[in-house]
Amino acid sequence: MTYELSDFVENLKFYRKEKHLTQEKLAEKCDCETATIGGIEIGRQAPSFNMICKIASALDIHPGDLFIRNASSVSTKLKDTLESRLTSDIKALLETYFQGE
Repeated sequence: MTYELSDFVENLKFYRKEKHLTQEKLAEKCDCETATIGGIEIGRQAPSFNMICKIASALDIHPGDLFIRNASSVSTKLKDTLESRLTSDIKALLETYFQGE
């Protein structure tokens, strides 16, 4: 598997937004400048190993999650599928349970 900065950037943005963090808040958690996070997110600069670890820690994820190709879209699809499936299953259970009332 090859490392693509675009995969890293896409995943970084996804996880940052999922955690409801602005670039400024993530930068604070990483003890760096907001411009550093911004530069990484637009692909202007590649993060150092140390910064990758800080970002992962701040996002409460494994550093490898930032490199998984399409991790953000896979996660979103899984969430949507589970919500859809669980909603219909719960609805069916409720209809069965409350059928006699």
